[in-house]
Amino acid sequence: MQDLSKNPTRSGSWAAVVFALVLPTFVTLAYFVWAESFSAGVQQSTYAIAKVVQFGFPVFWVCWICRQRLRLWPTSSEGIGVGIVFGLVVAVAMFALYHGWLKSSDLYANAEGVIRQKITGMELDRPWKFIALGVFYSLFHSLLEEYYWRWFVFGQLRGLVRFWPAVAISSFGFMAHHVIVVGAYFGMASLETWLISFSIALGGAFWSWLYHRSGSLVGPWLSHLLVDSAIFVIGYDIVRDLIGG
Repeated sequence: MQDLSKNPTRSGSWAAVVFALVLPTFVTLAYFVWAESFSAGVQQSTYAIAKVVQFGFPVFWVCWICRQRLRLWPTSSEGIGVGIVFGLVVAVAMFALYHGWLKSSDLYANAEGVIRQKITGMELDRPWKFIALGVFYSLFHSLLEEYYWRWFVFGQLRGLVRFWPAVAISSFGFMAHHVIVVGAYFGMASLETWLISFSIALGGAFWSWLYHRSGSLVGPWLSHLLVDSAIFVIGYDIVRDLIGG
């Protein structure tokens, strides 16, 4: 596990952490909310630029400010089994909630229209496009989020506060930008939005703990991958008739 606590100054470390905590919220607002009324091309360009800035910041900070080399992949495979089990349990719980309750609820009826509108605006009008997006998020974006939230944000915080406060701060930061996405579908004031968002924070806390325990991002990444895959399987079921699936 790379030691990210050896930064130029303590105040500089806090500045990097605060910036990293709030940046994803502005990134999500940029591509998910502010660019929504523009064409699909503008939305996709906004997304690409915003994500490059977000995921590029840790590289900039570690390599140019702290003068360290990036070391993301220790040889240990510890934590993979635990991560996979956690991901599978969460995925099964999501499928059970979706098919057993959400799909027949009024909440689903309200969210379905918003989800379909978002899919149409992004021009995900073919099954292969939706599946390609799901594969990208599940395989690659989940890894980038683990590198960003566990390796960098949590890694920085461990040098500034004790273990559990580091877990809590990084996990609520991880939750914050998801609130915008979930709130767009279910309403910012709905209880379900905040329950789902808090569940995301708990997932982030587990992945921080697993990363700390194992010293590797592989277990958290595979766990995250399974959860994201479940989300896109559910999403495909919601928009299947819209995209010709």
